[in-house]
Amino acid sequence: MTDLVALRSTDSAPTEPHEFLAVFLHGYGSDERDLAGLSGHLPLGLPWASVRAPLRHPAFGFSWYPLESEFSPAEAIAEATETLWAWVDANVADGVRIVPIGFSQGAMMASQLLRTRPERIGATVALSGYVSDAPRPADAALAESRPGLFWGRGDQDPVIPAHEVTAAGDWFETHTTLERHVYPGMGHSVSEQELVDIRQFLARTLG
Repeated sequence: MTDLVALRSTDSAPTEPHEFLAVFLHGYGSDERDLAGLSGHLPLGLPWASVRAPLRHPAFGFSWYPLESEFSPAEAIAEATETLWAWVDANVADGVRIVPIGFSQGAMMASQLLRTRPERIGATVALSGYVSDAPRPADAALAESRPGLFWGRGDQDPVIPAHEVTAAGDWFETHTTLERHVYPGMGHSVSEQELVDIRQFLARTLG
């Protein structure tokens, strides 16, 4: 499946003449409109796309994979990753590196893109997210190259379990050049200060 729905910063080819394309990946039960509003906080001139997850939630919105018996079912995550890469291959020009910006379940997808085809990634932004404990093809290479990754979360987040937060921190520390931000009093959301920090991180990392 390659025909995922996406909003874009322009109706024409959004990747030329830019070297990077920001790709927003929404959370569980949301849709492509959710994170598109963050586009005004990107470094000036960075084009973007906001992609809708492939699975319709039974009650509201969409999801990248089901949340049923497991918090992060490995096979479903791998399938969603393949679907997302198929969309990238079909819609993003060769040579353009993507900048995944994911929230919650979308942050999982951002890390999965990094862990499967890191050569196509310019930088990664994981917001209020977590990682899969299933090994992925590029994990060993990432432990050597340590690409830049922004990880932001609130210290009052009631959604992501504490053990998932710990596991994510451990993985990020050993596989990326991590910029970690913990925002006092923030729940499962994105703050104005976090948006400022993301913009500064991307401006530095993308150069």
